[in-house]
Amino acid sequence: MAQVLEFKLPDLGEGLTEAEIVRWLVEVGEVVAVDQPVVEVETAKAMVEVPCPYGGVVTARFGEEGAELPVGAPLLTVAVGESAAARPAPDADGGGEAAEPARGGSAGPGGPRTGEPGTGEPRSEGSGNVLVGYGTSEAPARRRRVRPDRAATLAAGARMNGRDRGADPAPEGPVPVISPLVRRLARQHDLDLRELTGSGPDGLILRADVEYALRAAAAQGGRTAVPADGALAAGAVRAPAAGVSGASSASSARSGGIRTPLKGVRGAVADKLSRSRREIPDATCWVDADATELMRARTAMNAGGGPRISLVALLARICTAALARFPELNSTVDTEAREIVQLDQVHLGFAAQTDRGLVVPVVRDAHARDAEALTAEFARLTESARAGRLTPGEVTGGTFTLNNYGVFGVDGSTPILNHPEAAMLGVGRIVPKPWVYEGELAVRQVVQLSLTFDHRVCDGGTAGGFLRYVADCVEQPAVLLRTL
Repeated sequence: MAQVLEFKLPDLGEGLTEAEIVRWLVEVGEVVAVDQPVVEVETAKAMVEVPCPYGGVVTARFGEEGAELPVGAPLLTVAVGESAAARPAPDADGGGEAAEPARGGSAGPGGPRTGEPGTGEPRSEGSGNVLVGYGTSEAPARRRRVRPDRAATLAAGARMNGRDRGADPAPEGPVPVISPLVRRLARQHDLDLRELTGSGPDGLILRADVEYALRAAAAQGGRTAVPADGALAAGAVRAPAAGVSGASSASSARSGGIRTPLKGVRGAVADKLSRSRREIPDATCWVDADATELMRARTAMNAGGGPRISLVALLARICTAALARFPELNSTVDTEAREIVQLDQVHLGFAAQTDRGLVVPVVRDAHARDAEALTAEFARLTESARAGRLTPGEVTGGTFTLNNYGVFGVDGSTPILNHPEAAMLGVGRIVPKPWVYEGELAVRQVVQLSLTFDHRVCDGGTAGGFLRYVADCVEQPAVLLRTL
């Protein structure tokens, strides 16, 4: 006898609480193997392929591509057992509760478990190899009851919704809703989803259907008002539809334009930079340096016919050498213990602009790599960043950041630190400029270097010493050779 097991969005680590479905890798009715990737999701850190711990037939998918799901929300259900292959697929792809998990099923980090003593249900073991924190769920929570005084008004709006879309209201049974946001929206406004007819594929109830019903109810004298742009936030104020106040007019005036949700990489960047600005008292110092000799040294290194050395790799070598002399800048502040934690390894982050936004891949143990190894690792991580294949481990754990904003054609910047790091070296564009060289005016390749640092970990003397050493290495690469 086949059992239907529910697979939830696992804990993806690093404190991540939600993920956006980018692409489904399996269809309803398809047979999947244990540990087969079933969905590609995007977190605030990276793209991740999520494998399923069960082998069997996919009976339902919970979430459209582009939907955002919290950790622990259902992803899909799988029929496992001897008769799984013969199990018919549900009418709707991702039909919410169309496939109900086995009662009493549970799972944890040790592997999925189904069946309880006395139920007569066989036991099915999964692989246990699904990142962290997956598992089957208990029976779905009961629907929230509609208050009698609101049922008539909301039902009228729902019936109008069904008539306008040329369909009858959905019958009793599983509600075809896959988005937790839609369920929450309906719950907040005491709306019975069974009264709605979905406009999505196979009658799927979308957010637009819920908002339409609420606006229809408000137009008929209900007490729930929906903003003109259709956005309903949690805890929104409920006000009579009649009598537009000055505040409502101001809200309507702000409803125009393009709205972009702060989620995924953009949301993570916003959260981290806001926290950095709130918590870290940063300061910036800068200096112009003559990079002519560094550029000549790189040209000579690449003339030998071996692997080409990148400029950013040479700058990274200079950074690690400078951090060995000024280790205070390779640290973080433990605010709870009120301690400065000086770190042993240099995990060097570097800013990379991609189609998904700004990401900061991390080169592990940069202090132990030579210029050739650094070049190869920078290239690998940059390619992964642009392809959206970075793992959460490749964008976390940095201790110092190298920010080459010269690629954008600018000379200088005062960046915000990558919390919880204590410092960031900025490198501007390298351009020909008039420069006094050996007592005479000459045209040299000049670059502006800047150091932004957490003033809690050091004072200006340390920061200035670090930046001056970096500038000396840029101007005279032999300085670096003498200190290695």
